Amino acid sequence: MFEFKTEADFEVIALGRSTVDIYALDVGPLEEAGHFARYLGGSPANTAVALAKLQNRVGFIGKVSADGLGSFVRRYLKQHGIDVSQLHTDHEGHRTGITVGEIKEGGSCSCLMYRDNCADLFLRPEEIDGGYIAKAKALLVSGTSLSHSPAREAVFKAVRLAHDAGTAVIFDPDFRQGTWNSEAEAACCLLLGLLSADIVIGTREEFALPFAGVLPANFGAAEMAHYLLRRGPSLVVIKDGSRGSTAYSREEAVESPSYHIDGVVKTFGAGDAYAAGLLTALLQKRDLKFAQAQGAAAAALTIRGHSCSDASPDLQTLQQFMQTHQLG
Repeated sequence: MFEFKTEADFEVIALGRSTVDIYALDVGPLEEAGHFARYLGGSPANTAVALAKLQNRVGFIGKVSADGLGSFVRRYLKQHGIDVSQLHTDHEGHRTGITVGEIKEGGSCSCLMYRDNCADLFLRPEEIDGGYIAKAKALLVSGTSLSHSPAREAVFKAVRLAHDAGTAVIFDPDFRQGTWNSEAEAACCLLLGLLSADIVIGTREEFALPFAGVLPANFGAAEMAHYLLRRGPSLVVIKDGSRGSTAYSREEAVESPSYHIDGVVKTFGAGDAYAAGLLTALLQKRDLKFAQAQGAAAAALTIRGHSCSDASPDLQTLQQFMQTHQLG
């Protein structure tokens, strides 16, 4: 089991994408939707909120625009008890990113991401405070922030400072098609991110890209996990949608199913909630089986709601769900 610092001001500091989600309220094709709702967006920000709802002390490092959307993001994070002292404001005209979501029958969904020159991608290395990172048990970073400079350099500086301070680095590939200059660039940067982490959490599909050309053809989840475990990370968690997840350490591989539930609205936010549930359990020194189950429960509850951030459960709701529902 991974060992975190015993004493710290924060359980987790998240770094990276803090944006706005605009989801259609009308079920069906996006072109026919006439009503929308606004929510907090961005995987690191959603995960930060989900962690805070589970009674973790959370900080955030990022950058938002100097306008109403940036103020909305800042206010939302603060309202959930997240420290935003390191959430910088962009004064160079870069805008907070927007994701427009389409929701169809049966939980089917898709999105359009507006990521050109977004404010969060202009977080600069000189804006990274090593003393702040040292106050956390863990630093959670997102692969999306590696897609462009200067955020790419800021992330790798933060990772180095975290290692220097004994702060665990958690890496989520968070791969989004079309937000990189090329797949080759994405593969290279994501692999560097994976190798620099202590704990890695991602989907089979997200892992496939950086390992193409690195491992033999037709490689599987176990090959990817063991490649990483030999080179840096101590824990690799690979999610496989409704089939559950497998957590690999140097000592064992632990499989865990998902919760099969009715009333799924959309799948957006499932991975962020899963990470929050899993990490909360690991920080409390629970075993991998329980941690994966708690992550799966948080994901199941989140996909029943219309949003990512608003729909993630609080601790009491999560515990009640786990008591009344069975895995698999």
